[in-house]
Amino acid sequence: MTKFAWDNYRKYAWGFNELKPLSRSEHSASIFGSGKLGATIVDALDTLYIMGLREEYKEGRDWVENFLDLKVSIADISVFETNIRFVGGLLAAYALTGDKMYIQKATNVADILLPAFETPTGIPHGLVNPVSGQSHNWGWANGGFSVLSEFGSLQLELDYLSHLTQNSVYSNKVARIREVILSVRTEDGLYPNYLHPKSGKWGPKHVSVGALGDSFYEYLLKSWLRSGKNDTVYKEMYDAALAAIKKYLLRYSKQNHLAYFIELKGKREVHKMDHLACFIVGLLALEAINENDVKRRNDTLKLAEEIANTCHESYIRTATGIGPESFRFTDEVEVMAMRDNEKYYILRPEVIEGWFYLWRTTRKNKYREWCWMAAKNIEKYCRTAGGYSGIKNVYSSEVVHDDVQQSFLFAETFKYLYLTFSNDSIMPLSKWVFNTEAHAFPIITQTEF
Repeated sequence: MTKFAWDNYRKYAWGFNELKPLSRSEHSASIFGSGKLGATIVDALDTLYIMGLREEYKEGRDWVENFLDLKVSIADISVFETNIRFVGGLLAAYALTGDKMYIQKATNVADILLPAFETPTGIPHGLVNPVSGQSHNWGWANGGFSVLSEFGSLQLELDYLSHLTQNSVYSNKVARIREVILSVRTEDGLYPNYLHPKSGKWGPKHVSVGALGDSFYEYLLKSWLRSGKNDTVYKEMYDAALAAIKKYLLRYSKQNHLAYFIELKGKREVHKMDHLACFIVGLLALEAINENDVKRRNDTLKLAEEIANTCHESYIRTATGIGPESFRFTDEVEVMAMRDNEKYYILRPEVIEGWFYLWRTTRKNKYREWCWMAAKNIEKYCRTAGGYSGIKNVYSSEVVHDDVQQSFLFAETFKYLYLTFSNDSIMPLSKWVFNTEAHAFPIITQTEF
């Protein structure tokens, strides 16, 4: 699957960000600005290396060495996406290969992002221009707010980069973000999705473990793990946040008692869960295997398995056996997308990611079986003659493709599938932490911290 997707990208869109598999031409989402940034290449590097696709890896490495330069984009780029895909992908490639070229390239990318942090609070803007250095927030984040999942998911990469370069400028930026977040803790322990970079005050009370919130919580636990469990502030923040999430957001469906997390918009409860939110299955599993208290470990694992089952239900209740972008719970409907803009699948990894972690932690064969079924259905419905494409309606077996082969298909979806069926000695969870784009960073030993 990976080789087929790579070969088509190589043939029809080499150096561009992504491939349009039906059109057999290049594609670039607005998050990448403009220009040939090679997002697919950078996102795929560590996956190609882990899979032993050495020839393909070398093609990618050579492109990065000779052509990777974000300043070819005169349009704004997403700070968050550039960090997790480019800085993350390059650092993971270094971690696996020891090739120092990647450290220099990652430094170049990170330096382009630094002007976004020049705000009154140090909370970065969401967009930065690689050429001018000017930064601002997304237009859709009304009122000029920064987004929790974006400014809260920078520390794995920037701390690791500071560690490798012995330059604290990067780690200082994320340390400042943590200071601000700690200084404006909320009474109930929940974190709203918006914070203003000028005032340092929370925005409207929109709380979610899906889009806009998700990876903030992920990075609290993973930053603690990557520090060799030395940075206990992150663990304390994680424990408090998860306690609040379980207390205020956890619900069970009326029909079949399926566990799910709601979203809060002010006082209003939105009984909807994003495909993105299924990442929390893997997060809870990772928490459980690093928990010494037996009862707490068992309780955490139980919840992870309950949510994993809900995410599985979102897959098997469709015509394609692939889950929708988001699904709802009402008196009439359970774990189903209701609106057209919720019915698509864009090759996302989060459900498979959760099952990968549960396979590694529980050894229950059903998680491998679920991954196998998902892989077969992706192969059946998403593969086209020119690569893999998302589909617009998972509830119809007569699929309409969206004509985009996302870069995260390589970074995440294919990687997690491969690791589910690999020996546990390949990328063991005791030695590696995956960023939110599934790029692998080594866990620091006690002596390094």
